[in-house]
Amino acid sequence: MTVYISAIVISALIGYLLGSINSAIITVRLLKHQDIRTMGSCNAGLTNTLRCCGKTCAVITLAGDLLKGVVAVVLSRWICSEFSAGLAPDNDTHYIGYIAGFFAIIGHVFPIYFRFKGGKGVLVGVSTFIAVDAKVFLVLIVIFAIVLSISKYVSLASVIATALAPVATFFLAWVNNSFGRSLLYGILTVPMAFVIIFMHRGNIERLKNGTERKLSVHKNN
Repeated sequence: MTVYISAIVISALIGYLLGSINSAIITVRLLKHQDIRTMGSCNAGLTNTLRCCGKTCAVITLAGDLLKGVVAVVLSRWICSEFSAGLAPDNDTHYIGYIAGFFAIIGHVFPIYFRFKGGKGVLVGVSTFIAVDAKVFLVLIVIFAIVLSISKYVSLASVIATALAPVATFFLAWVNNSFGRSLLYGILTVPMAFVIIFMHRGNIERLKNGTERKLSVHKNN
């Protein structure tokens, strides 16, 4: 039991500290000498960076936020594998990837390096699935793309894809795993989905009121 607790604590720390490295804040400060949290929607995320600072800053932000989530998951799983803190005789460390991913989202939303004011965690959440289960990642990206192409609302696409993440995780995991283990994976994604959707509560309210902005880019570089 001590080994499992140590694995969870280490994974949580790795996830949070890496998640706190906010690519939008760093990129805009370096390239534009401004604070993205004072621009546009004041959110330190990809969409606001794209709208306010253009494609170059957005691409760097995208790469950085995806990378930190992947590194958090891969590093945590490797350490836990060395501790032999996996599930069952096959030493499965998938579960620790979801834990690291959850705390990476928390770090992104409440970054210790930037006075606990960050983004909404969508990209970090997506990157977790790249490292843990690529099939789930692909399903969620397709859902996101379909909703975005129809509605033109990034927030709506993000919320719907996020809400379906636990369901997709459970059913796709069930193909190659026991019901119990698949259910565990699905349950572990629920806190991740909850945080991301909660951080979009303002967007949800604006969607209800018809005042949410559709995707648009005002700057070219």
